Amino acid sequence: MTFEEMFARVKEMFQTADVSGIPEHLAYQFNITGEAAGAFYVELKDGTLAIEPYEYHDRDALFTCSADTLFKIASGKTDPVAAVMLGRLKVEGSIEKALRLKDLLAKARG
Repeated sequence: MTFEEMFARVKEMFQTADVSGIPEHLAYQFNITGEAAGAFYVELKDGTLAIEPYEYHDRDALFTCSADTLFKIASGKTDPVAAVMLGRLKVEGSIEKALRLKDLLAKARG
């Protein structure tokens, strides 16, 4: 899988999330390692969601993992806290805001 294919899949996954009820600003950068390596960001601002294939330097949290780990977390097959404990996911920045990603992913799964 290329970065472009992985990013298209991520964007499709998040597009269905109803974030209108989340008033806070959240900015996450994802650094994907291994196959499909690259960076993208997810920003929630004023009830709208933006997903772009760029780095986000003023982010709340930075997640580093493989594409496979990201998709397992996004689909609910892997708990993000367990992924951190197993060394499959690295988190930097605001842990409080990083934990809000779980809510965002749940909304994307519908």
